[in-house]
Amino acid sequence: MKHESRTGMTDLVSVIIPTYNSAAHIRQTIDAVLAQTHPHVDLIVVDDGSIDNTRVLLAHYGDKLRVVEQANQGVCRARNAGLAQARGEFICFLDHDDVWYPEMLALQLQAFGADADVGCVYANYTHWYPDAQGRHGDPDELRARITMDTELDASMSGWIYHLLLIDCHVQTSAAMLRREVFRRCGAYDESLPYSEDWDLWLRISRQFQFRKLKNISVLYRQVEGQGSRKTRDVDYRTRLLEKAVATWGLGSPDGTLLPRRAFARQLALYHADYGMGWVQAGRPGRAARSFIRALQVDPLQPRPLAYLVLSMFGWRPKWG
Repeated sequence: MKHESRTGMTDLVSVIIPTYNSAAHIRQTIDAVLAQTHPHVDLIVVDDGSIDNTRVLLAHYGDKLRVVEQANQGVCRARNAGLAQARGEFICFLDHDDVWYPEMLALQLQAFGADADVGCVYANYTHWYPDAQGRHGDPDELRARITMDTELDASMSGWIYHLLLIDCHVQTSAAMLRREVFRRCGAYDESLPYSEDWDLWLRISRQFQFRKLKNISVLYRQVEGQGSRKTRDVDYRTRLLEKAVATWGLGSPDGTLLPRRAFARQLALYHADYGMGWVQAGRPGRAARSFIRALQVDPLQPRPLAYLVLSMFGWRPKWG
């Protein structure tokens, strides 16, 4: 049995799976955790008020995992509830439909080494798309096409705050963190319905280094209606980045700077991308405000201007 509960064990990894109505996928996710080559795993599943068959499926695992139940309150509160119950000195959050390959935890623990400045080790991942019938392929068959690479990606390791101002490079299901990170940086911000992971990585990157493994250890399941594809009333992504730069500037703690022009260019693209969501939703007025904001951030960016003009004439992209 993989589960281990001795709090004095220095290599105990607490794996927290927040779940809501995940009967279709949760067993595959849990089985991937229990199949890890690293033997000391404290598995916690936080059921966020499921109304399907999820709880029945969880009961079949007995003492191989612990179940925390709560009324439906969202993924941030579910993750924080699991964190409050965690016994390990290392913490992982795994989405309820993603899958790990067996060496995931062992490689991450090895990458931490003895460097206390490293707060997070994150692996590479691949998008896991369904076929025409909506079925996801066999993980082992996909693995046969992936080259094993246990080296560190130096370009995405170290003090990476400045890199996180460009994109959310750390995928939640691919990250392992020291418990100390949460003591110093706090947990998930429960007021954020989106970009909550990016917010956490930014806060951590102000006080800890990251290390990235080149190895693809995570299958990131893609499904219709995925949260990252929804257009929300608030553009949380650009709001988060603007707040980060206002608070900490453009430089990592080691002094490495992101050029202001590069930040402006990327921020404008995010504003434009948000506007495109409103174009596709048939809301040209909302879209125009985002395109204008993009031009204010970076007047030299041609794409927002083109989108603005085209949307005024009723254009919608073919991919919408």
